[in-house]
Amino acid sequence: MVERFKKLINEKLYDGTAIHRIDPNLGIIQGGDPLTKATNTAMWGSGNSPYPNVPAEFSDIPYERGTVGAARTNDINTANCQWFITLKKQPAFDKKYTVFGRVIDGISNAEIIMNAPTQEGSERPADKVLIKSVTLQPRSNFP
Repeated sequence: MVERFKKLINEKLYDGTAIHRIDPNLGIIQGGDPLTKATNTAMWGSGNSPYPNVPAEFSDIPYERGTVGAARTNDINTANCQWFITLKKQPAFDKKYTVFGRVIDGISNAEIIMNAPTQEGSERPADKVLIKSVTLQPRSNFP
């Protein structure tokens, strides 16, 4: 999943996408859907990259605050391009969703997104929360 994420970042797939799910009860925000570049919000959350799905890669890394996981359908082997960030511990996700990253800087941005208003009766943000661009930084840039 890490290699897929890097590939899609390099291809600029995430640039101009939107956060399409905010779930304060679970404490997650979700993005990575290329269909969020379009205006048909009914399709948001159902898009994939042009590449095959990535099989599940479970580990002993727990879902804690700041964990980045691979979003998928009910089929564990359907991770593709969508991701989520947990803002609180989620033991129910442990060994059920692929962990492939951790927020090491800027978790306050995710908290701001988590508190954005949603459409009534929905987890969809009321106003589009746009991701301008995603870039890779060398690990040495961070403590």
